[in-house]
Amino acid sequence: MAATTASPTVQPDALAAAQARLAHDPTFQFGFAPPPPPPPVPPWLKAFGEWFKTLAHLFGQAAPYLQWVFWGLLIVGVIVIAALIVREFLAYRRPAKAKQAPATLAEADWRPSASRAKALLADADRLAAEGRYDEAAHILLFRSIDDIEEKRPRLVAPAFTGRDIAILSELPAAAAQALGVIVRQVERSLFGGRPLNAADFADCRRAYEAFAFPDLWRMAGSRR
Repeated sequence: MAATTASPTVQPDALAAAQARLAHDPTFQFGFAPPPPPPPVPPWLKAFGEWFKTLAHLFGQAAPYLQWVFWGLLIVGVIVIAALIVREFLAYRRPAKAKQAPATLAEADWRPSASRAKALLADADRLAAEGRYDEAAHILLFRSIDDIEEKRPRLVAPAFTGRDIAILSELPAAAAQALGVIVRQVERSLFGGRPLNAADFADCRRAYEAFAFPDLWRMAGSRR
């Protein structure tokens, strides 16, 4: 027969002492304080909750009608898309209309107003009096190009040079001749490396003045 092992006898005093040591051990926690109460809900959050609840209620009441709104918007969208497709199809099938050529301006219509031309000549003369002949010629050219763009918008492309503008077929002969004189002098200054002198500016001024005030030049020629 196998020998039986007797259970050890636990002394009540030893058990009580062990329990007392465990109860006073600071590394163990036997008591738990109740959790702190949650913070109060802010009034604005309560108001938002009430508003959201009201909005949800309204949507719930309108739910039976929202599906009709959805289908109505869907039908309108389909109609608009179909109309755009039909329009593009008809535009593709329709023969292109000949582009109407812009109205041809008479020579007098290309000229700047007398007050504007006089103001430009005054500015150029002021620069020339200071010996700044290059700038004086430049201002005659740039303001003349501004006048062309004002008379005929989109005629002058951004990539055009002064020479390209001077040979535009839309310009009358007098305007092209005056602009050509100014362009040649400005190009000589910018790209030829030769500063302009008083005589060069005088050529530019006469060319501009002959175009802007042709009647005065005709009268001056008849008196000679």
